[in-house]
This record gives sequence, structure tokens and C-alpha cells, in this order.
Amino acid sequence: MQARAGTRARAGMRAGRDTRAGVPTAWPGGGAVGAPYRGRVSIPSGQSAGRSRPQRARRTDSAGAVYGSLLATSVVATAGTAGEYPRVQLVVLLIVTGLVFWATHVYAQLAGERLVGEPWSRREIRRVALHEWPIVEATVLPAAAVALSAVLGLDYVATAWLAMGVAVTQQVAWACLGAARAGATRGQLATEGVVNLVLGLVLVATKAALKH
Repeated sequence: MQARAGTRARAGMRAGRDTRAGVPTAWPGGGAVGAPYRGRVSIPSGQSAGRSRPQRARRTDSAGAVYGSLLATSVVATAGTAGEYPRVQLVVLLIVTGLVFWATHVYAQLAGERLVGEPWSRREIRRVALHEWPIVEATVLPAAAVALSAVLGLDYVATAWLAMGVAVTQQVAWACLGAARAGATRGQLATEGVVNLVLGLVLVATKAALKH
């Protein structure tokens, strides 16, 4: 009897030390710590698991088109009238400028990723090139407007204003479309439109002031 009492006392002292040390002396539902846990582990599934996972952000990718439109407006605003074929020169200038800025953006993005340890690959180059391609696409409509101006009977001055009007219009349209895809409210859409319209009109006003 005394031996059993001593054994229980020593077991109680060990349990007390384990409790004070923050170590549980038994699993939930019973069972010693040394024994394998036979309880159930709750694993989230379905909607609860979906909520616990980070959601991948959706991108609208309209920045390139907005930038390209603003670039086209600036090209037309600063283009001169020298040369025998000013319309052809302006069309070439629009397309070439778009291509050069597109290549510059692609290189800058790839170089920046290389600096953080990401090597270049054909797949990555193609991804970045396609992502920045709207810069070139945004110069197509203003260039088409310049090319068609002769058919419409417009002189070069009217051609330049037509091209700038097309560029500013598509800039506002792309900005509003990107905001709408991102779930912007009506007020935010209006703000996007006004901001981009002002940016475009600054270049238009500059051309008007310089009488270029």
C-alpha cells in the first residue's frame, strides 16, 4: 500500500511539473502524451478553405494603351511640317516611336527582373512583350487618321488636329475601360475620364500655343 501511494505521489509531482511548464499531460479526449493521438483533426474544405487562401489579383492591363495614346498625342503635337510628304512622315514617326518606346519598356522590365535574380527566358520575354504591346497598338488609330485625312480632303493642319482628337479620345476610353474592369464606381470612372482628358488637352493646348 505504501509503495502504491509513493508511486501515485511521484506521478502527481511529475504531472504538476508538466502543467507548470505548459506541457499537457494528456491529449484532448484522454490518452497519455506519449501515446499516439487518435482524435480528429479539423481540415477546412469547400468555401471555408477558399476563404483562407489568398485571392489572385486581377489586372486590367490598360496602362500601356493609355500611355501609348498620350505618346501619340505628343508626337503629333510636336511634329513639324517640313518635307515633301508630311503625312507619310507623320505616319512613320507615330509607328516608329511606338515601337521604340515599346522595346524600351520591354527591356526595362526584363532588366529590372534580372536585377532581382530572375533570369530571362523566351517565355518571359514573350510575356513582357505581349503585355507592353498596347503601346504600339495605341499609335495605330492616330496613324490611320493621318493616312485617311487626304481622302477626306483635309490639309496638314486639320490632319494634325484630327489625329490628336483620335489619340485623346482613345486615351480617355482606355482609361475608363480599365477602371470599369477593375470595378470602379461611377464617380471613379468620371475621375479617370477627366484626369486623362486634362492630360491630353495639355498637349493640345501646347500645340495651339506654339502654333505648330
